[in-house]
Amino acid sequence: MSFYTRKLPHWQPAGAALFLTWRLDGSLPREYRTAHPDMDPGRQFVDQDRILDRATSGPTWLADPRVALLVADALRYGEASLQPYELAAWVIMPNHVHLLIDPRAPIARINHSIRGYSGREANRALGCTGAFWQHEGYDHWARNGGEFGRIAGYIERNPVTAGLAGSPEDWRWSSAFVG
Repeated sequence: MSFYTRKLPHWQPAGAALFLTWRLDGSLPREYRTAHPDMDPGRQFVDQDRILDRATSGPTWLADPRVALLVADALRYGEASLQPYELAAWVIMPNHVHLLIDPRAPIARINHSIRGYSGREANRALGCTGAFWQHEGYDHWARNGGEFGRIAGYIERNPVTAGLAGSPEDWRWSSAFVG
């Protein structure tokens, strides 16, 4: 099992699928970030995801089809060419991304390569500079097949839960899309 820590601990057990969430820099209201410093990480994730789904503050650059496409392409390129992971489920929301992957490399390397490339390209497309992704993402390992299935369903239903699509298959920026 590999482990590293920044502000949050990041565990990567051998052979376990990982649920990753990356959000845009500045996508959570400052009031939220300062009001909940000691909240349990699992509860904090649920609260933050609900706020992100409403997207009432902060950037929503991933709603731009050009940006969503380059992030989707980076995810697929990473899987096919760089091969540090196999994608099981993914969704690109207006201000965050959820992935369920079978990692074949350390999570730090996966985050660095895909987030670094997609952030640079997104800034270029938008004519922006500075941080694109929030400095640190959220990760959780799937502890068994049942949890793996629940996570995959959660990811693909996220656009429906957020009111952005009628069914998972309707959301273009998802592994569930049927186009």
